[in-house]
Amino acid sequence: MNNSFRSQSVVDHPAVPAQRVCLYLLLVMVVVGFGCSSPRPITGGKEADKPEEPVKPTAPEEPEVPPYHPPAMAEEISPYLTYSIETPYADIPDTPREFRGAWIATVDNIDWPSEPGLPVKQQKMELTAMMDRAKSLRMNAIILQVRPAADAFYHSPFEPWSVYLTGQQGKAPEPFYDPLQFAVKEAHRRGLEIHAWFNPFRAYHPSADGEGGLAPNHIKNLHPEMVVRYGSYYWLDPGQERVQQYSINIITDVVRRYDIDGVHLDDYFYPYPLRKSNGEHLTFPDARSYGQQGQRRRIEDRSEWRRQNVNNFIQRLNTEIKLIDPHVRFGISPFGIWRPGYPRQIKGFDAFNRIYADARKWLQEGWVDYLAPQLYWPIEKQSQSFPVLLEWWHQQNEKQRHLWPGIYTSKLNARADAWTVQEIERQIEITNHHRGATGSIHFSMKALMENRDGRDALSGLYPEEALIPATPWLDDHPPPRPTAEVLELSDRYVIQVEPKRDRGKETAVDMDPRHWVVKQRYGDQWETSIHPGWKERITLPPSNGHRPFTGAAITLVDELGNESEPYLVREVKIVTE
Repeated sequence: MNNSFRSQSVVDHPAVPAQRVCLYLLLVMVVVGFGCSSPRPITGGKEADKPEEPVKPTAPEEPEVPPYHPPAMAEEISPYLTYSIETPYADIPDTPREFRGAWIATVDNIDWPSEPGLPVKQQKMELTAMMDRAKSLRMNAIILQVRPAADAFYHSPFEPWSVYLTGQQGKAPEPFYDPLQFAVKEAHRRGLEIHAWFNPFRAYHPSADGEGGLAPNHIKNLHPEMVVRYGSYYWLDPGQERVQQYSINIITDVVRRYDIDGVHLDDYFYPYPLRKSNGEHLTFPDARSYGQQGQRRRIEDRSEWRRQNVNNFIQRLNTEIKLIDPHVRFGISPFGIWRPGYPRQIKGFDAFNRIYADARKWLQEGWVDYLAPQLYWPIEKQSQSFPVLLEWWHQQNEKQRHLWPGIYTSKLNARADAWTVQEIERQIEITNHHRGATGSIHFSMKALMENRDGRDALSGLYPEEALIPATPWLDDHPPPRPTAEVLELSDRYVIQVEPKRDRGKETAVDMDPRHWVVKQRYGDQWETSIHPGWKERITLPPSNGHRPFTGAAITLVDELGNESEPYLVREVKIVTE
């Protein structure tokens, strides 16, 4: 390796006296003698009775680099070599930031699993393949639908297992596993965030045609008074306060029990309007709840009353999530047009007056940590222009919440009017250069899994890794500076990282990092890599192919994206393997 930039210091020890060598040999013989006996296995205790711990990111079975153990008494009988790095560290680049998410829809098996009732092993393989694909595209988040229609893709004490998982509502997977627990573990293992996606009021989707119909513990069977029929759907009536509290309880149960990074709702609150055979709109059957609640609240306009129901639900849900875990972000992906005419050139569906979604209010009031309006139209379409709508939503964002537009990547595979890859690339570029947007979400993961014309046309969407933007209104305190030790081996460098700081003090701080950011310097060029927080050792190549390793700056990132001050590598230890 090129050591031209090193300042060397070699420590030579005096010869070891013969008496000390004999003593060492005697000690070794004693240790070996005791080591030949077979110790009994340690048994007993209450380990087997411990309850299952909450889901946390864990290391895989096989670490990247075996732990290094120096020879016994190395300091006394052999020399060692360290050298100092003289990098000035005046030009450390900023860490790239961008939310890069994808929806994984489970309703009607849109994305996962590919069909109901698959063997558990195949279900797991399909889900981890999606995570691996997201990671290979340098994405950093998945949004997994865990409650498509008053059912569950997790072990719920309140609602039945989803028909889209096992083929029969209420039937648990065999052999048993908890898909959300598995997803959280595997996502964090790869350094991906995972947001749990809920449909708060849809109780039955007509695609759910599995065996046995609705399970005995489905809400329609337990509390039919809370459910109304709308066309071929069942819907929890948002006008009933007990319905709102029921859905809040379902969601907050997951916040309590799973290490999710966010709670996510889509655009379904009141259903999109259906039409009768004569073309008239089918009225949503909430006359009873409106008669009870609307009169009590003295609201004469039923449309305004419905909007208030949704607004109250969203405000209360955000509050209760934060009471349980202030670090869990809450986001919604509403229909991309608030109202026709906002801005003036925009035409289309009126979400404000048809599904009673006042998404502008949610953003302006700061009831969400991020808004992901579904801007599912091409750039050049004047009446629903992607950049025009993006700018309008930014102008409504008075509290500076995250704005991550939804991108219709599935349009690449449409049978009619399919989009080109260039359209997706341009929308991402527009988002990246917009002053108010800090990321985007792809609908859906299935489109990202497919190669077009035998080539991976989407591989260049994100040329470098990026952290998810921080959320300072929830917590803006950076974690403490980490410590690190850099070892030079024959063919690589190994950085041993440690989140603990100020080891000499009794008040040393411990925390579980969510990510490590390593900015490695080769010659005078910087490269940035982002690693899962469970890692204790990070491997770097000795050169980038052109220039040798000349330094590194290491930061620790917490679960809200707050980044520590960097640990600057000043010294490297040479290790003989």
